[in-house]
Amino acid sequence: MKYYLIAGEASGDLHASNLMLALKKVDSNAEFRFWGGDLMQEVGGTMVKHHRDLAFMGFIEVIANLRTILKNIKICKKDIQEYNPDVLIFIDYPGFNLRIAKWAKKEGIPTHYYISPQIWAWKENRIEAIKRDVDKMYVILPFEKKFYEDKHAYPVHFVGHPLLDAIAKKDLVAPHEFRKKHKLDNRPIIALLPGSRNQEISKMLEIMLSITDDFKEYQFIIAGAPSQDPEFYKQFIKKKNVYLVMNNTYDVLSLSTAALVTSGTATLETALFKVPEVVCYKGSTISYEIAKRIVDLDYISLVNLIMDREVVKELIQKEFNKKNLITELKKILETDHRKTIFEDYFELERALGGNGASMKTAELIYQFTKN
Repeated sequence: MKYYLIAGEASGDLHASNLMLALKKVDSNAEFRFWGGDLMQEVGGTMVKHHRDLAFMGFIEVIANLRTILKNIKICKKDIQEYNPDVLIFIDYPGFNLRIAKWAKKEGIPTHYYISPQIWAWKENRIEAIKRDVDKMYVILPFEKKFYEDKHAYPVHFVGHPLLDAIAKKDLVAPHEFRKKHKLDNRPIIALLPGSRNQEISKMLEIMLSITDDFKEYQFIIAGAPSQDPEFYKQFIKKKNVYLVMNNTYDVLSLSTAALVTSGTATLETALFKVPEVVCYKGSTISYEIAKRIVDLDYISLVNLIMDREVVKELIQKEFNKKNLITELKKILETDHRKTIFEDYFELERALGGNGASMKTAELIYQFTKN
């Protein structure tokens, strides 16, 4: 069968690539055309656009790039029409994907959504569009099934979290080889995960790096996103105990003692590697003030949202500064505090429903489409 997938961010590229691998196992004739990234390209098929050309964050940034976004929507519709897929699969990225879903439904193209838009956080009114335009929804967070089915009478499939699969299948480099390759010494490592987009990296990384002189007994590694040019990161590196490792986040986390992490999927990845973390976020003032008024959440990190309590410290906007970072990093380096975090992390992993999300989703998509 012919599958058309749309992923607009680095995390979507990861999960879509694993879904594609699973689809190839259940459907030996699977053909792919997609909007995504390097990981999807490695699986095979034809990439129409890379996600680095699609990701705009924040209200002001979206408005400023509205012409480009509308042009991409037009290109996407035409491309889908010409490809004539058996099924259209959306991976998160709701601002774009729900517009395509509305059009595709009218065209009679089966619409499947893997990794729900976070309408439980904001824009809950999108539920009407989802019920109207999305044939099948596959959710990855345990509380989402209750949200959709109990609150909105819309049946969904809870398949577990695909990060468990991604981490389980990753072949990690041996610690001594990793240190030798990247010219690291034997000091413990603190990982810096400043995000995947230029805008957020620029806002986050400078503040994260401001504390390195206060922790000279550690070495800091910036986990570079695969969509970025290494030169972009190097403009921020001015200290000797700071290193850049590109496209090897899991290897970095597997060796890290602690981490400073920009809010997003990376907060959950860090927790699943059992690395104590401080969650950080800083956006444009206007975007943040707007979001604060319309987002109805007690937390911003997936770790705390899933556990419904503060497991990891969140430093948001003005609280994300050098003084607070030093204080919170010292806390998660303390033995007693780390023990509590580890216990919470194991509880978190149990709540995520076990491995197999990609294969469960692939089997369901194949069976629904085949029938």
